[in-house]
Amino acid sequence: MSDTTPSGSPHQLKKGSLGLGFIVFFVVSAAGPLIGLAGGFPVAMLVGTGPGLPLLLLIAMVCILAFSVGYTAMAREVTSAGGFYSFITKGFGGRMGGSAAMVAVLGYNTMQIGLYGLFGVAAAGLASTVGINLPWWVFVILAWGLIALMGYRKVDLSAKVLGVLVILEYAIALLLDFLILAKGGAQGFEIQPFTWDAAMSAAPSIGLLFCFASFIGFEATAIYSEEAKNPKKTIPRATYIAVLVVGVFNIFSAWCMIIGQGSANLVSHLGSLPDPTVFLFELAERYAGSGVAAALQLFFVTSVFAGLLAFHNSSARYFYAMGREGLLPAKMGETHSTHKSPHFGSLLQTGLAGVILAVFIVTGADPVLALFSWLTNVATLCIMALMAATAFAVTRYFGRRPEMQWEPLNVVLLPLASGAILTVILLLAILNFQVLTGASPALAWGLTASLPVAAIVGYVLAARLAKQKPAAFLKLGESQA
Repeated sequence: MSDTTPSGSPHQLKKGSLGLGFIVFFVVSAAGPLIGLAGGFPVAMLVGTGPGLPLLLLIAMVCILAFSVGYTAMAREVTSAGGFYSFITKGFGGRMGGSAAMVAVLGYNTMQIGLYGLFGVAAAGLASTVGINLPWWVFVILAWGLIALMGYRKVDLSAKVLGVLVILEYAIALLLDFLILAKGGAQGFEIQPFTWDAAMSAAPSIGLLFCFASFIGFEATAIYSEEAKNPKKTIPRATYIAVLVVGVFNIFSAWCMIIGQGSANLVSHLGSLPDPTVFLFELAERYAGSGVAAALQLFFVTSVFAGLLAFHNSSARYFYAMGREGLLPAKMGETHSTHKSPHFGSLLQTGLAGVILAVFIVTGADPVLALFSWLTNVATLCIMALMAATAFAVTRYFGRRPEMQWEPLNVVLLPLASGAILTVILLLAILNFQVLTGASPALAWGLTASLPVAAIVGYVLAARLAKQKPAAFLKLGESQA
């Protein structure tokens, strides 16, 4: 096996298998439309910013759009399943790229594995409504097996499944939104959720963290660049469409949820609920009837499943990119002879998930308060750190190439501004990690420490590659188009 997988090798991802629509479905499903509405937003309103959430979501969307300008400029230059890793490598060199790769591996795997906790509880709750009472982990094991099968096979199979699920999720959520508006809500149409005073009330920094977390997944467009049709055009378009779809939907739906309850008693009502995550289903029962509420509960389960599949695919492609370029064993860089999928990367992700899930199940840990909360918040830290580093890498990459024709606004000003904002948000997330997770102080710091540990491991792997195979090291992050 050579140091890297060369162009024309049989171990390449399936070229041209994904069009614009399929890629958008992948990344929008990773962002989880109903995961945010049912899980994240009620909690953000309760402990964060109350009725001011829609304005904070708008601020987050503008910041991410600014980030996307530099991100897509880089995507036109580098076509690789390595995503963040490839971009940071091109900006800061192979050793920093190795750090980025391991942080990405940590982030996407913890997000995927953490979502199993939410899926298990949601699926068990749905099953109980029809008289099937089984432990949450039974549903997790079933989903784990199905994800393993779908991730191993052709990527377009996953895309078709996600496409159907995402369309249904958006349709049922928008139906509820419009029914709330049609009935005038609790106190009529309110503009208070878009006022600065509302956004800055209570704990806006906590609310803003939830807002940025609701967009996580959009950045995965670049991960599918090697499988995209005409990637230099498809990936930038898919990125902007994904950010706008997720952002506009979240802002509109959050506003409708607030109107449905009324901003005056929103926080007190959420505090009176046994679990704030039932708020969306309660609104559905009130404004749309039991049929829509039941359908919404079903599609909440499918939304989490779609997120599981999307993050499994992202993790597998990072393993593949690292194996192909020598940071991980070469087997990781091979693709299936028939499916052209990163099947060894898929198997590794499935194995890691199985081991960690077994630990949480055997120890009797809470699937939501521990498995979901701890791991997905670690993932949020990782993705935000990678976004900030990528923003700065874009500026450095283009700044070192005066022969290129580029606009300072696109590759200097907007990336630097978004990178600075993302760095501040990352620091806020670290400082408030105990509040976000409900973990003990020692555990909270231990979980956040996993990020620098992963970065150090990646740096060491890259440094070893530079010493043992210098030719392969110099090719890290290269475009595969």
